[in-house]
Amino acid sequence: MYHLEDLGIFLYVFLLSACYYLWRRWKRNNYLSAADLAGKYVLITGCDSGFGHLAAKTLAKKGFQVIATCLTERGATDLKAAGSKRLQTLLLNVTDVNNVRLVAESVKKEVGEKGLWGLINNSGIMGPSAPTDWLNIEHFREPIEVNLIGLINVTLNMLPLVKKAKGRIVNISSVGGCIAICSGGYCPSKFGVEAFSDSLRLDMKAFGVSVSCIEPGLFKTPLSDKINVWERKQAIWNELPSDIRKQYGDDYLAKDAEQKEKLVKRLQNTDLFLVVKCMEHALMSRNPQIRYSAGWDAKLFWMPLSYMPAALQDYVLMKNKVKLADPTSE
Repeated sequence: MYHLEDLGIFLYVFLLSACYYLWRRWKRNNYLSAADLAGKYVLITGCDSGFGHLAAKTLAKKGFQVIATCLTERGATDLKAAGSKRLQTLLLNVTDVNNVRLVAESVKKEVGEKGLWGLINNSGIMGPSAPTDWLNIEHFREPIEVNLIGLINVTLNMLPLVKKAKGRIVNISSVGGCIAICSGGYCPSKFGVEAFSDSLRLDMKAFGVSVSCIEPGLFKTPLSDKINVWERKQAIWNELPSDIRKQYGDDYLAKDAEQKEKLVKRLQNTDLFLVVKCMEHALMSRNPQIRYSAGWDAKLFWMPLSYMPAALQDYVLMKNKVKLADPTSE
């Protein structure tokens, strides 16, 4: 009798879990119809390359009216070569307050009474990535101005148009917004994006606006170009005082590059569509997720690690740090 009761409880839990799984799957795959989405406007920042470039072309093919903003004329020209009538480009530097205001006015004229269905805040830079005691405040300011302040300012300027459409805001964060995977201003900027997305989501619920945050893992994009990252680190090293160089050791840069190369080879994703698919779902699903993890490393390594105790996080992250030559040197 005791065993039958155990079996009954097991079956009950199994059926409940199965029902929950099927409900979640249905909810995730419940998309708006093509008629609902036809002609809706989506603005994407940072479309010169990488995720933004691919998203602009992909969403135009899906039937959206895409306004793709680029930092450079070359980026805009490359996108125009796609030849889609549903894709137009604008030049935008998200750190230029006046430029953001003028672009918002242009978008308002374009979308009219329809409003802006989707805002994808994709613009981002890595900034200098080096040990904290190598850096000055300007090294931190650079990525924070683009990745966080620029994102907030674009959102504030576009928000009335998104509210009008009861649309979607999609902020591109990073696993670096959940766990400090590198030093410098990049992770602080992405932690800020996470917090801003949470507060914005709560504020916009009453207006029918959904806010989602995408947290990509390591992807092969111009943002994370290893040569550029290494050259910037080398330039900072060249300006360091002799006492700090002595603490780290003359072979620190070479060893650090070797460590990072091993990490990238193990964890880096090459399929940018993994992130674009998250953007699509956030714009097209009736039930967009609050957060999306993109990339196998994000799902199976970085995000689980971010939930672990700090001592365990430190242990894992320190395994990828180069041992200093003489940290007690003065």
